[in-house]
Amino acid sequence: MPTYRYKCTSCSLITERLQKFSDSPLKICPQCGGELIKMVSAPGGFIFKGDGFYANDYKKKPVSCPAKAGNETSAGSDTSPCKECPHQ
Repeated sequence: MPTYRYKCTSCSLITERLQKFSDSPLKICPQCGGELIKMVSAPGGFIFKGDGFYANDYKKKPVSCPAKAGNETSAGSDTSPCKECPHQ
């Protein structure tokens, strides 16, 4: 159910109510009895925090390079970078 905001035309009190779409709008201020008008507000957003679906599922993973990591090949002392490495 959405939350609707109303503002009183007499005392400027802002009231929030959780209502169904089918409920009729509020008309009377609960504080002074004045007329309420429905306020237009932006929809509530959401914020991604921390590791999100993008970083875990869609972001390209870095390719590990044995030459950059300092690993030795089976030949022994060959430490030249491989052809696929972006750091050449």
